[in-house]
Amino acid sequence: MKTNALPLYGSYNLVMNELSPRQVTLEDSFWTPRQIINAEKSIFHQWQMLENTGCIDNFRIAAGIKEGSREGWFFADSDAYKWLEAAAGIYSLWPSKNLKELIGDFIILIRESQMKDGYLFTYNQIHFPSSRWENLMIEHELYCHGHLIESCVSHFDSFGDKSVLKMACHAADLLVDVFLDAALDKTSGHEEIEIALIRLYKVTGDDQYLELAHRFLERRGKTPFFAMQIFIQNLRVNRRLRLVQMKKENSMVDMHHPLSQGLTSYNYAKTSTAIKFRWLLSGLSGKFFQMHAPIREQTVPVGHAVRFAYLETATAMFYRQNLDPTLLPALKQAWTRMVTRRMYITGGIGSLPFIEGFGRDYELDPEIAYAETCSSLGSLYWNWEMGLITKEACYSDLFEWQLYNAAAVGMGVEGTSFSYNNPLASHGGLSRMPWFKVACCPSNLSRTWASLGKYIFSHVGRDLWIHQYIGCQAEINLGTAVKINLRSSFPWEGKACLNINPQTTAEFTIHLRIPSWAKSYALRINGQQVSVNPRSPTEDNEPPASGYDPHHAWFATIHRVWSPGDVLELEFEMDVKIRRVSSRVKGQDNKVALTRGPIVFCLESIDNPGLDIFRARVNLLCIIDRPDCVTYLPSLLGGTETLCCITIDEKILNFIPYFLWANRGKSQMTVWVNS
Repeated sequence: MKTNALPLYGSYNLVMNELSPRQVTLEDSFWTPRQIINAEKSIFHQWQMLENTGCIDNFRIAAGIKEGSREGWFFADSDAYKWLEAAAGIYSLWPSKNLKELIGDFIILIRESQMKDGYLFTYNQIHFPSSRWENLMIEHELYCHGHLIESCVSHFDSFGDKSVLKMACHAADLLVDVFLDAALDKTSGHEEIEIALIRLYKVTGDDQYLELAHRFLERRGKTPFFAMQIFIQNLRVNRRLRLVQMKKENSMVDMHHPLSQGLTSYNYAKTSTAIKFRWLLSGLSGKFFQMHAPIREQTVPVGHAVRFAYLETATAMFYRQNLDPTLLPALKQAWTRMVTRRMYITGGIGSLPFIEGFGRDYELDPEIAYAETCSSLGSLYWNWEMGLITKEACYSDLFEWQLYNAAAVGMGVEGTSFSYNNPLASHGGLSRMPWFKVACCPSNLSRTWASLGKYIFSHVGRDLWIHQYIGCQAEINLGTAVKINLRSSFPWEGKACLNINPQTTAEFTIHLRIPSWAKSYALRINGQQVSVNPRSPTEDNEPPASGYDPHHAWFATIHRVWSPGDVLELEFEMDVKIRRVSSRVKGQDNKVALTRGPIVFCLESIDNPGLDIFRARVNLLCIIDRPDCVTYLPSLLGGTETLCCITIDEKILNFIPYFLWANRGKSQMTVWVNS
């Protein structure tokens, strides 16, 4: 059968379609064990932490079921909603009686807590029952409503329960009534509601939800005298001081539940007074909230990294619905600026503590690095949307890189400990925790793992794209029903095999991502070598600050008549790469990072006793001359590759994947090593 290098079939003028996670069954040697841990341990641990810290009791108090004082931060409701979204996704793939009961009980509690007009924000309902929408920039009121809506949509996707979807519509209808024609300053300080409204629109088809998301996006950067307004608003509202006074007068406990003491903590991060001053300037300028400029002019990633990633995700989602060509240039420019100047080698984003966000160009200190887990997850969502819009492989490549490094590091191997911020060097003081006082990351990880299947394939017409090489099965309509069985040895080995089984012989096109890290690859169909014309390299891309460049990825296109039983095999060379940062990154001269495939390695002190990992100098010749320096150890950290090198004075250096560090107690760690 003749195979063409260029597609003869394909609707390139259309945005690609995605699959539901429920349409993809994961069967992967790397991810399936992690999915089981997520389903059997993580989700139940998280529920217990939500109970222990008073988060679930807040709903009981709001519903009038229980008396007491509301505990936790004003945004604590969102942690419970993300748990529900994760639980619903997990149950649809890994059903269990206990989980179903918890989900059902919490749905009842949400229904009883929600007010007659659709409002649900326990912070106000308990502490300030006559007050609403007073401080949209700070208090996460719209953010919490967004996660409420998303959790209900996910529950509906999994269970088909229209009564739960009605709760989401009830909340969204209230927001439409209040905010559709509101003033320019009426938008959320923490973007999320926009994503939720677009997801609800896609399920219901109600144009009002899409239009409200649009207006929330369009209001950004158009508030006159923003610094004065936010200063006056917080001075006038000052609700935390009012709450402290109320609790003193009523002899109530402090802001956090007494059971949480010793269980939760703030995350340790190396910081400075200067960074706190920069946070103040960022807030007053509007950059912290992405309120400094209209969305079409926001071409530089600034401010809080999670907020930024959610804004870009929502903008890209909105673009997919209306194809407004004026939105795409800023999205692309912001993504390129992030990748080339404001992202770490791990794919982590957000270089500054306190701000929890972006610093200046090339400000990428590995030890100060914040790289919050949630910001990496937000970047995954944004990458996915950009890939669907553009059909460019660089976005899927960064998704893979961040998935295995910046995101995977957020959850410990046993599934019950987590990291919040993720520096690339630690002299000690940072450890994984069972929970945090700001507990946004654990359930965010679990909901992402539960939906991982949706990020593998996309399609439009008779074109199929393979974005990630994760073992799975799916059935996709490419003019005819096509069953795909993808087997993969990623991330440890670069082999993937696709069994293609169309219902009948059919002509269609498959686009295969060739990763940026692959020096060479082999492609076979039914055992016969196939050649495709590689994409011409792009010469105008700015060299990346981090040493990793997703622009080198591309899609190999195979167009042919496919028959049931066809087998497509891919094999990518996985050599150890020596990566260096840009010379414009301060303090990193003569330092290297080692990667293999999509994995970034690091030195952890526990694997290198008696050795100062910050002073050791790696002998790079041992890497070039010894391709066998990689060993897979099934008994270490749940099964992992290790990388063994020597220093220039012939001492042994043992590297492990970065995402696995801090799983064995407190230790020191560094990604960048002297050369």
